[in-house]
Amino acid sequence: MEIFGTNNHKIIHGDALTALQTQVADNSVDLIFADPPYNIGKNFSGHIEKWASEEAYLDWCYQWIDLCLKKLKPNGSFYVMTATQFMPFFDIYLRKKLDILSRVIWSYDSSGVQAKKYFGSMYEPILFCVKDKNSYTFNANDILVEAKTGAKRKLIDYRKAIPTVYNSEKVPGNVWEFSRVRYRMDEYENHPTQKPIALLERIIKASSNENDLVLDPFSGTFTTCAVAKALNRKCIGIELQEEYIKIGLRRLQLAKEYKGEKLEKEVRTFETERLTNNYNLTLFEEPNGTPIHD
Repeated sequence: MEIFGTNNHKIIHGDALTALQTQVADNSVDLIFADPPYNIGKNFSGHIEKWASEEAYLDWCYQWIDLCLKKLKPNGSFYVMTATQFMPFFDIYLRKKLDILSRVIWSYDSSGVQAKKYFGSMYEPILFCVKDKNSYTFNANDILVEAKTGAKRKLIDYRKAIPTVYNSEKVPGNVWEFSRVRYRMDEYENHPTQKPIALLERIIKASSNENDLVLDPFSGTFTTCAVAKALNRKCIGIELQEEYIKIGLRRLQLAKEYKGEKLEKEVRTFETERLTNNYNLTLFEEPNGTPIHD
């Protein structure tokens, strides 16, 4: 196990169960966002995440869930994701230990055909849980979205003593529409299940305050930690795969090199083509930039 960074922004390279047991203090974390492997055979930098059985996967999940709950402060919040087929098990397990305040659907479109013989999956579920439903952080004003009834349709509420146009902003409902991270998007990193910045911004703004501690036990591309740092929160990110540790070190600006390797964002194919095309254009320009050929 290796530890990088500072007390405010820490990266732990190691197994989540071990790191949670040994490197994170009990009752110390304000917000946990857990996006574990879904047990659907994804390839994470050469490691295929597939358990021997569904029972083995769920047993592992219950172990890290229990550890996360020990690390969470009494007024802390816990957001957890998993595949649609496993979320009912998470829900039943967690409702016995926490208060589930919201069952969120992250909805997104797809550029390709998802399925031909059944209805393809176009969402991922998220549970929003708290230890104490009477004492937890929820910054409603920091996550307001447009309320079309008032902002666009300008409908009037005639039930009030003085008829008034409906509010133009509201707290989001439990269906969130954010695009999945695509190859040509600026935030893209080489990871099969990267979560969008906008999704983590909403969660972190809503359920933590500045200087609070945010924990992500399956950090992947370290979006949670990067957003937490940008929003002046402290963070701990745990990750098993070395390739993703390098992404985290770069995104959190904790190191410029790793074991002699310069940490730079991977150049994508279309960016290589653009650089090549720009180079070729310069061959047909005068020193002052005037084209030699039209």
